[in-house]
Parts: sequence; C-alpha cells; structure tokens
Amino acid sequence: MITAAAAGLATGLTLIVAIGAQNAFVLRQGLARRHVGAVVAVCALSDVVLIGAGVVGIGTIVERAPVVLTVLRWLGVAFLAAYGVRSLLSARRADGLEAASRGASTRVSAIATAAALTYLNPHVYLDTVLLLGSVANQHGVDGRWWFAVGAATGSVIWFSGLGYGARAAHGLLARPRAWQVLDLAIGVGMLCFAGGLAIG
Repeated sequence: MITAAAAGLATGLTLIVAIGAQNAFVLRQGLARRHVGAVVAVCALSDVVLIGAGVVGIGTIVERAPVVLTVLRWLGVAFLAAYGVRSLLSARRADGLEAASRGASTRVSAIATAAALTYLNPHVYLDTVLLLGSVANQHGVDGRWWFAVGAATGSVIWFSGLGYGARAAHGLLARPRAWQVLDLAIGVGMLCFAGGLAIG
C-alpha cells in the first residue's frame, strides 16, 4: 500500500510540476497575495476529484468522446489568449504592485479563473483522468486507491507550496517594474500556451 501511495505521489508531482497556465496563475496570485487559499483549494481539490474520476474509470469516457476534448480545447485557446492579452495590457502600466495591493481581483473572479484554467484544459483530462487513472488501476483494486491518495497528496503539496511560497516571496516584487516584467512574462506565456493548444 505504501509503495502504491509513493508511486502515486511521484507520478502526480511529475505531471503537475511542469509550468503551465494553471501554475502561472497560482504563482501570480501568491505573489500578489490575493485569495491564495481559495485558488490553491480550487486547484488541489479539482485534482483530487479528477484523480478519483480516473480511478473509477471515467477515463474511458474521455477516450470515447474526442468531441468534448475538442470543444474544451478551443474554449481553452480563447480563454488563455484573452488572459494573455489582459496581462500584456497590464504590463504597459507601472502600477502593477499598487493595483495588486488594492485587491483588484475579487475572490469570485480568482476562483472562476482557477477553475477555467483547470477544466478548460483538455490535457488535464488526458493526464490527470486518463493517464493517472490507467496507472492507478495497475496497482490492483485496493492499491489503486492508495495510488490516488499519493497523487492527490502530491497535488495538495505542490499547489500549497507554489501559492504560499510565492506569497512569502512577495517582497521580491516590491517595485512596480518587477510587476511589469511578471505581467509581460505571464502574458507571453499564456499566449504560447494558447498557441500550443491550438496546434494540438
């Protein structure tokens, strides 16, 4: 059981640690000190739900419904492109830190954005539901749930560390120019993620 949990932890971390749109958003929210707990909770709990869905076999539905992934793909492209453009426009101003300190983003919008970056990404269904679900089921009836616990634990550890670690590093971005650079990097990154989704 411990072996299955350790395998789940390692596999889960391998899949989520790579920098993507969701991680970039968690990082930015942490650095801005805005609704970090809510964003971390949405991302981590979403992974727990998706991992559980994969273990119970929902991955077969994902395999047999490519049209759903296609729709999610193009919705994701549109969302990421819009988010990227918004970040680039924000980078033109030198008041990024001041705006962040005022809490320009509401809790509802932060949660909605985190959810959109999670569920509008077709890779989350391929990686978290289909791939993790398939690997989990190779550990037998009991072992698969220990694998899922390990993978879910990895997700909670990662998003908590990323969000609250960035929150602790807030002082590194005390200058407005640093926020401009961050917004520019995130904007370019989001547009690249959108392009990557668009070309499959």
